Amino acid sequence: MPTPIPPPLPRPLVLGSTSRYRRELLERLGLPFETAAPEVDEAPRPGEAPRELARRLALAKARDVAQRRPEALVIGSDQVADLGGEPLGKPGDHVRATAQLKRMRGQVVLFHTAVAVVCAGIGFEQVELAPVRVRFRDLSDAEIERYLRAEQPYDCAGSAKSEGLGISLLESIDSDDPTALIGLPLIGTCRLLRAAGLTLP
Repeated sequence: MPTPIPPPLPRPLVLGSTSRYRRELLERLGLPFETAAPEVDEAPRPGEAPRELARRLALAKARDVAQRRPEALVIGSDQVADLGGEPLGKPGDHVRATAQLKRMRGQVVLFHTAVAVVCAGIGFEQVELAPVRVRFRDLSDAEIERYLRAEQPYDCAGSAKSEGLGISLLESIDSDDPTALIGLPLIGTCRLLRAAGLTLP
């Protein structure tokens, strides 16, 4: 009687990001995964639209890690805030965050969150975009200052954490995926992982 062939082991899952927000979101799926820091220049190219910047960077991050881990399914993600076609990145400090929120008050901002899954070992590569339309309240200078002192969201594109106190700055959120604004669109992530052969749930 022939020896049965064991099923193939599941491929390792790697999150190509050092963001704790993305790590916490991916943990919701209950899958074992590792994290790895991608080495990617995140500067926008001249004339590059915010949505294309998010898409390019998500794919570049996944590809970079996949080169080092060809056997793994690698997730890359990026988010770019879009104010009238102008990309807004992470402010980095209080002064820049104040300036961002003053520009965005009373405005509609599009947050383009892209997710990519790459597996070099099987030649798999797909990317999706999850746009989120956010309307900010007409914030006073005092409200902006109180918020920034309380939450210090200097590592967030758009200077506000919708999963925290930043929700108080907003008038409305329009999205097909409630996790996209936090930084990793889990609906799209699950769709790409299934396409790459991972069983979910």
